[in-house]
Amino acid sequence: MWKVKAAAAGRKKTHSSGSRTAAADLVLCGLFAALTAVCSQIQIPLPMIPVNLALFGVHLCGALLGAKYGTLCMVVYVLLGLAGLPLFAGFMGGVGTLFGKTGGYIIGYILDALVVGLIVRRWGSSFFKCCVAMITGLAACYTFGTLWFMYITGMGLWVSLTYCVFPFLAGDAVKIALAAALTGRLKKVLG
Repeated sequence: MWKVKAAAAGRKKTHSSGSRTAAADLVLCGLFAALTAVCSQIQIPLPMIPVNLALFGVHLCGALLGAKYGTLCMVVYVLLGLAGLPLFAGFMGGVGTLFGKTGGYIIGYILDALVVGLIVRRWGSSFFKCCVAMITGLAACYTFGTLWFMYITGMGLWVSLTYCVFPFLAGDAVKIALAAALTGRLKKVLG
């Protein structure tokens, strides 16, 4: 009897200290996948690849959910889009979109969330540290996406960077600053 009460007291203490349960983390995965889908639709069209807010959601996901659940969240997002749900930019989805010229950047979201989650876990979630983590995650996403784009289109590195990276850097800086600023505030709310 005493052991049961001690175990229950231990669970209460852990729960009241602000730690989340696995079920809560899975719910947050779903919410962040939905946030990324919504952010993907807020876009400015450009000739090759539209500017959208998806990376804002990806950065927040990695920073707030950590490497494990942040990565899982982005895997769910990618798989739902692969299944045909219109989650990607321009309400697109399906095999053609994911394996098209921008598909590498979408798959790169998984790498981004993983890298951000790992760095924030190791270094902490101050504004500056979050910015460094998100820049590193963005570099991973862009590297994978640009290599994919080069393979699909046959374009060289410089042309691919001109179409797929350089026009987006200023917007990415704003997304990173906003996501890093929100991370500290939302971490307190989410526990």
